[in-house]
Amino acid sequence: MRLPDEPHRRRRRSRGWAAAAGVAAAAGLAAPMAVSASVTAAQPQEFAYVANSNSDNVSVINTSTNTVVTTVDVGDNPFGVAVTPNGASVYVTNLASDDVSVINTSTNTVITTVDVGDNPLNVAITPNGALAYVTNSIANNVSVINTSTNTVVATVDVGDGPFGVAITPDGAFAYVTNSNSDNVSVINTTTNTVVGDPIDVGDIPNGVAITPNGAFAYVTNSNSDNVSVINTSTNTVVATVDVGADPGGVAITPNGALAYVGNRAANNVSVINTTTNTVVGDPIDVGAEPQGVAITSNGSRVYVGNRNSDNVSVIDTTTNTVIATVAVGVAPLGVAVGRVEITPTPTPTPTPRRPGARNNNNNNNG
Repeated sequence: MRLPDEPHRRRRRSRGWAAAAGVAAAAGLAAPMAVSASVTAAQPQEFAYVANSNSDNVSVINTSTNTVVTTVDVGDNPFGVAVTPNGASVYVTNLASDDVSVINTSTNTVITTVDVGDNPLNVAITPNGALAYVTNSIANNVSVINTSTNTVVATVDVGDGPFGVAITPDGAFAYVTNSNSDNVSVINTTTNTVVGDPIDVGDIPNGVAITPNGAFAYVTNSNSDNVSVINTSTNTVVATVDVGADPGGVAITPNGALAYVGNRAANNVSVINTTTNTVVGDPIDVGAEPQGVAITSNGSRVYVGNRNSDNVSVIDTTTNTVIATVAVGVAPLGVAVGRVEITPTPTPTPTPRRPGARNNNNNNNG
């Protein structure tokens, strides 16, 4: 199996507030003020999580500022990454340690590690957040993780060299690219069994993404330099789109209009119009060997991990130009974007203090 240069191994209420205010008002005095903290409600913020395969960590990028806000150590040679729909957890496959690190996004720490099959590459999570599907490329199967218990609840045999995985928006099916058998397996997520015959695609299929309406799956074929478009109702290939050299990662905009494909050997990104299944405009030059591709929830930005330049290119989807380049760890591969609930740091606000109360901060000299 050919891998893309596979890595080397309170709010708090003051009880006396109302009484103190009342006393001050009755005395015709303004209530003295003390400082207390007010807590602002949690606000969702969007972050890009980047698996750095040769530095064994994950860079967390704030998409508002395009800066790395923290780095999280994970397992050996992290490859794929996925964020739960509620933004609470990030699942990272560790290729060389045959396991998955689970990151708590509130603390950006690994809370557990789940053993899976041999050489796990990519991971996808069901829309209800209940299950994570992990492709084990050497074991030729898929591990199914229950995200509540973080235990493997099923193992599904698929084709030879499973690589990419994507789940339909209704959560009913998982599509798995088999890089060594040049086809795609479809898993029923209720029974965790393969349904129907494998779907023949191009040579060495890698990435896969499904349109938001669930109608089509887009599969990158790295040795054919093209993308197979599968009709998910019939599970047949209905179109083949030529792109750049050695296509790998693929992601589709939230409105379903465009698919962005990272061409690893060409160091650029092709943009496919999903209505006409044609490439629109010129390829977008990015860093060296673009691998992972992810899109923000509003569809305005595309984040591309460039394995051989140790950075992430940020593409504006309005102009299809790179507007920022973010330095990350060594050999970034998988990229995922998720919205996380962040509770702001409490800010001081004036709170009335009981009249006549001693200021404990004053020194008592006599």
